[in-house]
Amino acid sequence: MDRFEAMRVFVRVVERRSFTLAANDLGLPRSTVTDAVKQLEARLGVRLLERTTRQVSPTLDGEAHHRRCVSIVADLEDAEGAFGAARPKGLLRVEVQGTLARHFLLPGLPTFFEKYPDIEISMSEGERWIDLIREGVDCVLRFGILPDSDMIARRVATLERLTCAAPAYLDRFGTPASWDALDGHRMIGLRSLTTGVVRPLDFMIGERLENVTLPTTISVTGTESYLATARLGLGLVQVPRFHAADDLARGTLVQLLPDCPPRPMPVSLLYPRNRQLSPRVRVFLDWVAQEVASKNART
Repeated sequence: MDRFEAMRVFVRVVERRSFTLAANDLGLPRSTVTDAVKQLEARLGVRLLERTTRQVSPTLDGEAHHRRCVSIVADLEDAEGAFGAARPKGLLRVEVQGTLARHFLLPGLPTFFEKYPDIEISMSEGERWIDLIREGVDCVLRFGILPDSDMIARRVATLERLTCAAPAYLDRFGTPASWDALDGHRMIGLRSLTTGVVRPLDFMIGERLENVTLPTTISVTGTESYLATARLGLGLVQVPRFHAADDLARGTLVQLLPDCPPRPMPVSLLYPRNRQLSPRVRVFLDWVAQEVASKNART
């Protein structure tokens, strides 16, 4: 293994805190990864990693060498990608909230793979906040207000949201006339996986934002369950318009209080700040931004 490949291996081991996970990411035998790091340590004459039965972590020398390796690997990948003949290639790990994937990304993937046949995508769906570097993820597509982090966030769209409920719910509790006349009504709780807190309903009154918390019969963490329980007549929900469009057309959900809608929510791409983008990540980010913006404009 040449020095550049050894640097790539070392960087991945540090990021993943595991020889096994790094080997899986790189498509190499674990023994190859272990030998590459041992040879790197022997060549430098320092111990770069502390190994325990649970985790691998860098020493002080390892942290310093990791920073240099990250910069060198990124510069070389960027230099190679600058030439037109160098097509983006390799495995790309992304995480997307499920409804965003199905509506915005999956329909356009055949075209993406026609243009970039050497890229392989490993896509996971999730709602929780993750450590991209530790979990080996290249980028994340997220809906909603983002917590503070050291990630770079690129906003790609702002989605209209609406308040709705099932006809069965309205038959039982009545149709609310205004946002401040919701006494006696119930909401379905959408609970944050990160904090465990149930998000209140929110309403834009001109430029003013009002939050309302109603009693809940059920709270959920997944957006699909959130909409499914609304169809059952269990309470009011607030969702992006694209997510409820089919239900509104079928009449299984009814839009409420259109004069004081929920505040719009951003859709953002997140990726690590301390890593120069590889060509495959760069083309994927640009493609996602175009897909989300174009489909949101048609919604």
